Amino acid sequence: MCGIVGYIGSKDAYPILIDGLKQLEYRGYDSSGMALINDKGQMNLYREKGKVSNLESLALSSDTSGNIGIAHTRWATHGEPSRQNAHPQISQSGRIALVHNGIIENYAILKEFLLSKGYTFKSSTDTEVLVQLIEYIEKEYGKDLEGAILQALRRVVGAYAIAAIDLKSPDKIVVARKSSPLVIGIGEKRDEFFLASDAIPIVKYTKQIIYLNDNEVALLKRGQDIEIHNLNNENVTPDVREVDIKLESLGKGEYEHFMLKEIIDQPKCISDCMRGRLLFKEGRVVLSTINQHRERLVNARRFVIVACGTSWHAGLIGKQLIEQWANVPVVIEYASEFRYRNPVIFPDDVVIAISQSGETADTLAAFELAKKYGALCFGIVNVVGSSIARASQTGIYIHVGPEIGVASTKAFTGQVTVLTLFALALGRERGVVPLQEYNETIEELLRIPSKMQQVLDKNDEIKEIARSLTYAKNALYMGRGLNYPVALEGALKLKEISYIHAEGYPAAEMKHGPIALIDEAMPVIFLATHHQLYKKILSNIQEVKARNGKIIAIVTEGDEEVSKFAEATIEVPHTLATLAPLLSVIPLQLISYHVAREKLLNVDQPRNLAKSVTVE
Repeated sequence: MCGIVGYIGSKDAYPILIDGLKQLEYRGYDSSGMALINDKGQMNLYREKGKVSNLESLALSSDTSGNIGIAHTRWATHGEPSRQNAHPQISQSGRIALVHNGIIENYAILKEFLLSKGYTFKSSTDTEVLVQLIEYIEKEYGKDLEGAILQALRRVVGAYAIAAIDLKSPDKIVVARKSSPLVIGIGEKRDEFFLASDAIPIVKYTKQIIYLNDNEVALLKRGQDIEIHNLNNENVTPDVREVDIKLESLGKGEYEHFMLKEIIDQPKCISDCMRGRLLFKEGRVVLSTINQHRERLVNARRFVIVACGTSWHAGLIGKQLIEQWANVPVVIEYASEFRYRNPVIFPDDVVIAISQSGETADTLAAFELAKKYGALCFGIVNVVGSSIARASQTGIYIHVGPEIGVASTKAFTGQVTVLTLFALALGRERGVVPLQEYNETIEELLRIPSKMQQVLDKNDEIKEIARSLTYAKNALYMGRGLNYPVALEGALKLKEISYIHAEGYPAAEMKHGPIALIDEAMPVIFLATHHQLYKKILSNIQEVKARNGKIIAIVTEGDEEVSKFAEATIEVPHTLATLAPLLSVIPLQLISYHVAREKLLNVDQPRNLAKSVTVE
């Protein structure tokens, strides 16, 4: 989950590296650091605990010259956040610097070996073990940096994306990856290289990107063509791709936080997500994945959805829609559990992996497991060229633009939109979804962006309601049907950025335990929009009211029943029950945002979290 950035060429490296770290800070912000080699052949190392701004302050009065360097922003795994544990980690001689994203699982064995050879350690990181091993191999076997890294990585068990520089070879950077993302950018004149954990920090410099594959090592040498080898030292032909990320999408614009910008952007994002797929004039949904893999998808025995966190909540909605409209059984699994079981997967299954980043380690591993069983691997991701996208045999991009805020918002509604389109199209191909319902849903989907905007226009009202939750210690979120996953998502958002303990439940399950928690100090947020279970959830609301619970309810506009029992209601426009999550989730996103702001918390970078979970 750490962020790596590097540069080699004719430009000053420092401005590129420090800007890249700022762009990657959503991946980790416990500490940061960089190593630069200047024209005198000296390596300057700067590391600091905390945010990248702390590192920038440290470097202000220092020598930051040089045309080659590597940098890192950390999300701590091995060793507490500290200057000593920050990357780059340095070899014993001080000659080799290494940055690393991932986990070296057998670091303890390797460390014991190196201790026996007289090596000492200054940090408690697994990364220092790797850089010491590389130096040992260089000395013991007379290898250059690339050769030593190749040999070292053959001894490593775990996940890694690394970049290393060596004072013996001040004109090159060696990079490698396995199960952690790393991309290489080629300069316009092809005499410089950029590297990063994803394309975001380098798109302002180049659109030519190489996505390094697992078990590949690349040599980036000033003024020369890139060289890529696998761990068997066999040549690999670089696959250069063009990326198209709009630079304006990477900034906060007029907003104070990325999270707020991304919440407000949802009407436009969902329009972009549906563009070219929802053909109103023709009255149909067109997805290339169904055109290309119609037989496998239409005749699937079942769908297995694997995901984590917010993506898992979107998958719960997708499960209900696929079963309702396509009449195919759907199983949804936490990827982190699925990958370590001995799951029953049939060759005629379709396994759908959902991940905003496309780099979620557990989801990717579950996907690869499914592929071994012969299932069709279907990816739903946001980031073009990501690991899950490249591992997929087919799939759909959600196309909502870069999501920088750690707490996912627009990616959730994008995932739900894509799953809705897929379920509709599949149901039509299978001849299951009634034509009238199919047409009504298409017409209503086109209205969703404007209805989202109507909800967003209530931001000031929602902000006032959110104030009442500022000092809560706990909260319950209740929903039924398709609003149950929204309750889970609302509770997760509150936990993530306001640090208030919150749980989501199917409202009918309240009587099976959670009702014991309800008193005058317990806020209960109900998703009570009109659908077939409305009267049931109204009964649940009355049960909470009878126990003095504090009720906040999301209701359909014009509702007159719930307001009799709730302290506050937030109205959303009327829509089909199948599309209700796309509207009912927005007030919950805004509530969590405003509660965190009232508590003066860091909305975009909540403690202990990072945007992309690329390690187990």
